Amino acid sequence: MHATPATPPPALRPYLTARHELLWDEADAFAAEHVASRAVRMEAAPGRVERKVADLMAARGWFAVTVPATFGGLGAGHVAKTVLIHRIACVSAAAAAILQATLIPVGALLHFATLEQKARWLPGVVDGSLLLSIAVTEPAAGGHIGGIETTAEKAGNHWLITGSKIHIGNSHLAGAHLVLARTAEAGVRTSQALTAFMVESDRHGLSVPAHRSGLGLHGFSAGRLDLDHVRVPVDNMIGELGQGLSVAQSSSILYGRPNLAAVSLGIHEAVAATTTSYLKGRPRYRGALSDLPVLRDRVGDMEARLRAARILAYQAVHLLDQGLSCDADLINAKYLGHQWAMTSAQDAMELHGAHALDREYLLQRLWRDIQHTHPPAGTGEVQRIRLADAAFDEDDIQWSERLAADAAWAQPDPTAA
Repeated sequence: MHATPATPPPALRPYLTARHELLWDEADAFAAEHVASRAVRMEAAPGRVERKVADLMAARGWFAVTVPATFGGLGAGHVAKTVLIHRIACVSAAAAAILQATLIPVGALLHFATLEQKARWLPGVVDGSLLLSIAVTEPAAGGHIGGIETTAEKAGNHWLITGSKIHIGNSHLAGAHLVLARTAEAGVRTSQALTAFMVESDRHGLSVPAHRSGLGLHGFSAGRLDLDHVRVPVDNMIGELGQGLSVAQSSSILYGRPNLAAVSLGIHEAVAATTTSYLKGRPRYRGALSDLPVLRDRVGDMEARLRAARILAYQAVHLLDQGLSCDADLINAKYLGHQWAMTSAQDAMELHGAHALDREYLLQRLWRDIQHTHPPAGTGEVQRIRLADAAFDEDDIQWSERLAADAAWAQPDPTAA
């Protein structure tokens, strides 16, 4: 049922090197061999956290796709990261979510950790022994970073962290969590009040309640962390004191947004493939449903959205790999990528009629999964506000420019085809 392109569409060729295309083929083969069958089991047992797919991706070094070769990673950049997430999401958005959720805190380490900290944590990411999560969202504050109530208090050579985090991707798989906590007294500006800490999952006082499945992405854990005076050494602080907002915002824009755009794109392609396959195979009069002009009109609209979303997603990360200013492009790719995929999923449900309501049918899973790409890294309303900032030339911080010098892939690769 996943009749997605075996090779990249011609419109993507300007953004893909030969290395990217090899990775595309590798991801497709991996998804067909290892993910497709597990996706069915993940859907049938929503209360179970999928671990094997994570192990298999880790063995291929994919959690280190953006880690420079100096640390043993692939050093392949953001286009390569998008290829992996996108192609896996065509078969299982939950499996793609496992990959993308770890890549966000890895990005934070690359840009804000000291050389010693990178040497401490990145080798585990590279060899697959350490998955990471980023813990920002809280029960009362939601996505409002300024409302964070988790606190970190200095106690000699340690920090004591207390609070709760929710909707934490890979909460049950991660061996360490990048936790954002308040380190300043009330009244201090948010830009100086928060600090990021790496908290290992076996620290005393850290607990992860049992996994509870959501509407979609069955098999992917996005749970809760409770921290009760969790003691971490001072050298677990990532970035400088009071720099937590920068760690969170840059990670969200440079990694969270494009990652979710890639997940939405994979779901979108699966929706389109499932719909066209159904309409072509459904007899009507002397032909098939696909012959009816009124249905072809709606499928044409779906195809237009899909093609536009594909270009948006890849153009944005291509600019990022080139070290060019593209924060608004990354935001737009996430915003419209979700919106368009959501519209196509709803159209597909209607085009299938009652058949779409069958719980065992793939389309229902796709419709539920796409709901999960709206809230993370900012809802549609948040994205539109950020785009308005760009329209009024008020987006002063350009993380894509500011952090480009830190990225090995920002420099042209003379060996790339």
